[in-house]
Amino acid sequence: MCVFRCLVTWILLSVAVAGQFRRPSSKPSSNNGLRSACLGNVLRLTLDKTLAVGSQLEIVDGTDIIPLSQTLAAQCGYSIESDPWGNTKVFASLLGCYVDNQADVVFTFGLRLRMYRDGLSEQVKHVTETCSYSPWASREILCDRNYMEVSSLMVTPETPVKMVNGQQVHDSSEDAIPDAFVAPNGIWKMTFHTPDPKVMLLTDAQRAGYGVMMTQTRLVIRSPYNTAETYSVEVAGVPMEVFSVSTYNKIGSLIVDSAAACPTGGVVFTDKVITWHVPRRITPLISSAVKILETHMGVYGQRLDKTKMATRHYKLSVTESHIIIEFPVGSPDGYYKSHAPDYAYHITYTVEPMLELLWRAENTQADTRYKVLFPITTPLMPRPPHVIDNSVPEQRVFDILLGTFLHDVELINITFTTRVLTVAECNARGFDVQEHRFANSSKTFSLRVPFSDEVVLKRNPDPLTTVYFLPLVFGLLVLPEQTPFPHPAELEASREDVVLPTITGSCDQENFYVSVKYGSQQDNFQTMMLHAGSWRELDTELAKLYGLTDNGTHFSIIVHFTAPAAAFEDVYFKSIRARVDLLLLETLNMWQLNDFSIACYFPLTTTECYSNGTATATAVKVESVSNLNPEYLTLRDRSCKPAFSNDRFAFFSFKLNSCGTTRTFSDNVMVYENEIALPYNTGKQSRKSPFAQEYRHTISCYYLLNYTKTMAFCASPRSTDPMADPGVGHLVVQIRLSKDISYTLFYQTEDYPVKKYLRQPLYFEVELMQSTDPQIEVVLENCWATLHKDRTSLPNWDLIVDSCESLDDLYLTVFHPVVADTRIHVPAHIKRFSIKMFTFTKDDVVLKEQIFVHCDAVLCDTTKPDGICSGQCANPLRYANSLRPTGSKRGLRVADASQHKKQISSGPILL
Repeated sequence: MCVFRCLVTWILLSVAVAGQFRRPSSKPSSNNGLRSACLGNVLRLTLDKTLAVGSQLEIVDGTDIIPLSQTLAAQCGYSIESDPWGNTKVFASLLGCYVDNQADVVFTFGLRLRMYRDGLSEQVKHVTETCSYSPWASREILCDRNYMEVSSLMVTPETPVKMVNGQQVHDSSEDAIPDAFVAPNGIWKMTFHTPDPKVMLLTDAQRAGYGVMMTQTRLVIRSPYNTAETYSVEVAGVPMEVFSVSTYNKIGSLIVDSAAACPTGGVVFTDKVITWHVPRRITPLISSAVKILETHMGVYGQRLDKTKMATRHYKLSVTESHIIIEFPVGSPDGYYKSHAPDYAYHITYTVEPMLELLWRAENTQADTRYKVLFPITTPLMPRPPHVIDNSVPEQRVFDILLGTFLHDVELINITFTTRVLTVAECNARGFDVQEHRFANSSKTFSLRVPFSDEVVLKRNPDPLTTVYFLPLVFGLLVLPEQTPFPHPAELEASREDVVLPTITGSCDQENFYVSVKYGSQQDNFQTMMLHAGSWRELDTELAKLYGLTDNGTHFSIIVHFTAPAAAFEDVYFKSIRARVDLLLLETLNMWQLNDFSIACYFPLTTTECYSNGTATATAVKVESVSNLNPEYLTLRDRSCKPAFSNDRFAFFSFKLNSCGTTRTFSDNVMVYENEIALPYNTGKQSRKSPFAQEYRHTISCYYLLNYTKTMAFCASPRSTDPMADPGVGHLVVQIRLSKDISYTLFYQTEDYPVKKYLRQPLYFEVELMQSTDPQIEVVLENCWATLHKDRTSLPNWDLIVDSCESLDDLYLTVFHPVVADTRIHVPAHIKRFSIKMFTFTKDDVVLKEQIFVHCDAVLCDTTKPDGICSGQCANPLRYANSLRPTGSKRGLRVADASQHKKQISSGPILL
């Protein structure tokens, strides 16, 4: 990048001076990137950046080439101006070095442009330009960017003459001049007025950087700015740099006083106008009254006529103290440039106005032409870029416009929250980054980012609204300096686009079926269930309990109506109304996204009345008595407690002539009534289950007093009495698990394993199959539970020992009566008992959440009651498990098999 920086400062010029000046054989055209123009007493050469960048300009004369440094250029009347992109203007004074000067009228320049690529000379371009200029004023002053030049008309009188400000003054008092110090042009010494006089020999002045030469008619003196012999003054409030010198010429003993004064300031800036002030009367150059004959304004050395000035809104005015030039910031003759000091975007505007004056001294009538080439660059002007948000939320895309920039700014990359992407990577990702150029050479950048991309941050201020947030930093670069600067931006858009999760449900005769469909934010919520009276998250344990399934868009659960997640609302004679409640809470803010409740009726017989004068009743804990403990419920007779109870149910079995049951008659109906209630004012109730709600459940059984059935009977006599043929066969005994205490519905083989809750009753029925012999009775001798299917496996636990319940259980085995009905013809063939669901533990650790139940059933002849066949639990000699040897927590048993026993098993039953 040094090429650009070097061009801004200087382009190397090389000059050949030995021998006769030789003109190139061809003259370049004006459309090949190199143009020249004669502008009064200067020549302007313009090179496009395609030629200037990486090239070297040479002035050729003969075979010698001399590099033209900045010092030599100021000494010889050359200046170079390059814009930041390499477009270059070379200005040369017609009275400069290495110019073919013909009688101070015709001036010929020979230039050669050598283009280099990778250090090798590839092509040489030649240009020659001839300029004519006349008439010259008596004194001409040229102020260029790097030097001040004054040329004075010379005469050769017969007697010594002193020239003061271009006028002859006779003086015969000069000392003799040693020939050793006289130059070929006759100049031997110079006195600089700083303003104190300082004498220098010609050779010393040239070594100090001053240019001194004599043409056929003129003396030319040139000084760089800011030398030891120049000084600054302020004229009419405008700072100026001055050099003043007296030149001594041996020829004719001529003494010439020369002076040049060039402005170094006087510029006033506003946002829209640049105003340049030049003193009307430049006192270091004027000793008497003068009359201004001509005033001209131009740019880059080129005069402008009034029409062009008006078109471009330029103004040239003369006041009593100043000549004022005004031109708008941004005029087409200048150029803008971008900058990024302290990583902030600024611009400057640069233009090079020209002022040319011609005045005449009233006392001598001598003319002075005064020309100033004065480059002006504005101070840094902040231009913070603007971010215009053109996003339409409904389109779900951020649409950003960044600008405005000058043409020398490039967008390099964009920093997002998660990564930095180049422009090419942004477009490859689908962000659509574009550059938009305008006729005035300005540009903007646009960016489109979909809301769905991961670089866009999202948050929800409320359950239905999504706020999309896009923080980013544009990485920009100023060319050609490669100066980076960032510009941050933050965009935000809101949409009510959240689709909330939905819940649906249905029921059948046993279960609730609940389905949750995910919303637009998938599973960003917690599912809460009203479980056993309190809200609980649907965690892994509950998901397993209720068979949760998930397909990515929905999840479903199945809840049995007796499960803890089902709340009982009301109980009816043949049904119960149960309800399941779900709540969906947003995870981060715990917003309620949805609540769901489904209530259904399920078949449940709470009261069973039997023809043998017994009844069963089930009391259910409903929501209205939320802190009821069913264990404490009793019938009217407080000694009649539940045969089974848990935290939700209490089961009663009693005879209708007991437990405080009342009997009433109404017409042809006999009504038995009892009531399930709490035994108030008992110490146990008040201590363990205090609550305010009252619970009453009425039990009613209705019997017809007079019930007549008509039967038809027809008999025919037979000749002989029937006789049974004796036979031998196998009697089959089976054990079945009933679904409830009614022993009407049983679990089938395909239903296993059966799942039950801890302490939930298990109703078993052992039945002799395919026999109608009333003389056979089934007696359960021993029943026990094991952890495994093998009836002899350990550990085990006794349930019935020697035909009676095991005393070691806190919850004793309960035998249930069997009465004849449409299914049961011989009640002695069936035995019923119930236990409470449990599991095996060892050191308080659950071994396995399942049990198998085994029994030894004895088939007894009722005509010969003896021993075990005396009846179920006829001899209550019982042993506790604690008295038996143990291998685990449960006692050990080995079943003894005999010919009159049948071995039966049921299971597995899962907790």
